[in-house]
Amino acid sequence: MRILGLDPGLATLGYGCIEVQGNTCQVCDFGVITTPADTAVGDRLRSLYNDLHTLIPALQPDWVALERLFFYKMSHTIVVAQARGVILLVLSQLQCPLMEFTPPQVKQALTGYGNAAKIAVQQAVQRELQLPQLPRPDDAADALAIALTAGRYADTINR
Repeated sequence: MRILGLDPGLATLGYGCIEVQGNTCQVCDFGVITTPADTAVGDRLRSLYNDLHTLIPALQPDWVALERLFFYKMSHTIVVAQARGVILLVLSQLQCPLMEFTPPQVKQALTGYGNAAKIAVQQAVQRELQLPQLPRPDDAADALAIALTAGRYADTINR
């Protein structure tokens, strides 16, 4: 089963795609989609839309796992919500099955502690995917963590 994890953001949207076979997970691809800060918000959202319409069919995920909106600073939450809206639209258009997780759920799934530090989650991702170094940038590492969390539920979603 192929799972694409997405860490939503307007400036930087992280993605991480893994292949789950039994109890093993392997990285297919990870990275970020970025939009320039000096560009109008509407243009940035259109760029995310277009890039996702290219990325998702190229990766051919069986499932997409998305970070559920979690409130930080209000201004940050609004732009993340706008990016999430674009992601949800693209996933609906491409008829991708969706799972959502909050940051504490991801931390709990990977480290056993819902308030784990970011570095602990990154180390868990590195260990589980047998990567030679911590995945970078942080948004891509977060997306891989979201995909791995969905992978923990592979038995239940594969039925």
